[in-house]
Amino acid sequence: MAEDLATVSTEPRPGPGRVSRDPAELLDQAGSGDRRALARLLSLVEAGRAEGQALSALAHARAAGQEGWTVGITGAPGAGKSTLTSRLVAEARRRGAPRVAVVAVDPTSPFSGGAVLGDRVRMQDHAGDDGVFIRSMATRGHLGGLSVAVPEAIWVLWAAGVPLVLVETVGVGQVEVEVASATDTTVVVVNPKWGDAVQANKAGLMEVADVFVVNKADLPGAREARRDLEQMLDLAGRPRPGRRGEQEGDPAEAWRPPVVETVAADGRGVAELWAAIEAHQDYLVRSGERDRRRRARARAELERILQAQLARVVRDLELGDRAELLSAVERGQVGPYEAARTLLLDAGEALRGQPGAALAEVPPG
Repeated sequence: MAEDLATVSTEPRPGPGRVSRDPAELLDQAGSGDRRALARLLSLVEAGRAEGQALSALAHARAAGQEGWTVGITGAPGAGKSTLTSRLVAEARRRGAPRVAVVAVDPTSPFSGGAVLGDRVRMQDHAGDDGVFIRSMATRGHLGGLSVAVPEAIWVLWAAGVPLVLVETVGVGQVEVEVASATDTTVVVVNPKWGDAVQANKAGLMEVADVFVVNKADLPGAREARRDLEQMLDLAGRPRPGRRGEQEGDPAEAWRPPVVETVAADGRGVAELWAAIEAHQDYLVRSGERDRRRRARARAELERILQAQLARVVRDLELGDRAELLSAVERGQVGPYEAARTLLLDAGEALRGQPGAALAEVPPG
């Protein structure tokens, strides 16, 4: 039986064969189907330390230009996302996907610091499939949180030869926005009687959804939920199919998110949902929107990593050599802008000796 990667968070469980600690060798082993090597790679990504940064450089170099795809699945708790994700994995495998990975993200509790990481419980149907990898990931533990850890995990999975990655998370505000920024196609899952068009716009769903799903469509209110979503799209000016050609206006505006009804518990509508996801991916390629989105994601990822590095400097302020600077700011002897400039200079010197610093000296092009 295949090992469930969701149960591995730090060190892989003992087993036959040797699992390397070298990121390059781990990538080779994972590319050959070694699940424990892939588990360790994802643990390095979550830790975000020097080994993870070295792994990031390798993964980007190996995966650059590859035709991998990512699908984000988000929605309110209880919407049936994990069951639906499991069904989508089965559908992708049925249609010939050689390897599929699921990154199931659970927000960390602000009170206990823990996360349930229970998505794998609903995906046990794939435990015996060597072509499926499931990893639960908490938002804590990485220097930049979800917004840094998930994109890096995707690059590592691509570099390890996994072309299709599904990212599933609870929609709790900022989290689903970060998922949308890390994936090619974002699927937003709602239930009957979830709200109306006004609520949808308040939730910001127009900004993140490429495909809408009304799950549990066998319950009362499914038709009304679909109607409200279609009204929301109409009010936002999204043309219905056939009303405007894709050559008119902004190509990004030519895509109207379809609304698909599913019953994940028994698989109804899953094939139609997968067809909608494939249609969106085809649209992304034909319109050039995929390349535009990926360039924007690369810039955003760089900005988030820079912010995370600077946040670490701030967190370490009281423990480092600049504790006296903080005291001077607290006493009003030094202005905050002056202190910030000093810290930025110190941060630059500290980062100069870390892996990847030599890239700054590479001329453009």
